[in-house]
Amino acid sequence: VQLQASGGGLVQAGGSLRLSCSASGLTVSSHGMGWFRQAPGKEREFVAAMRKGTVSTYYADSVKGRFTISRDNANNRVYLQMNALRPEDTAVYSCNAVRAAGGSYWVMYAWGKGTQVTVSS
Repeated sequence: VQLQASGGGLVQAGGSLRLSCSASGLTVSSHGMGWFRQAPGKEREFVAAMRKGTVSTYYADSVKGRFTISRDNANNRVYLQMNALRPEDTAVYSCNAVRAAGGSYWVMYAWGKGTQVTVSS
């Protein structure tokens, strides 16, 4: 399985970005899929997830109402639309297949290439 995130960049606070996750070796429609981020000096944290076979979505409180996760089954991609960006959203964003257990989301595969998002104030 290979996962690659793209679409990051430098944006001013209040701006928007759309991240894309390409997955080879797995079918995104058959897996729960999630986005995570890691800021410098911090642990990786959960951002958003979408359960397999449904349109149910879940978000970290810090991004709720600003970020939207979606899935394109035809192109086997997962997206993260990020609006109203804040400097604290600055991080490397990565995607992975996930499973929900014990109130948390557990990644299923090795991390692929993430994409840097930098939000200036």
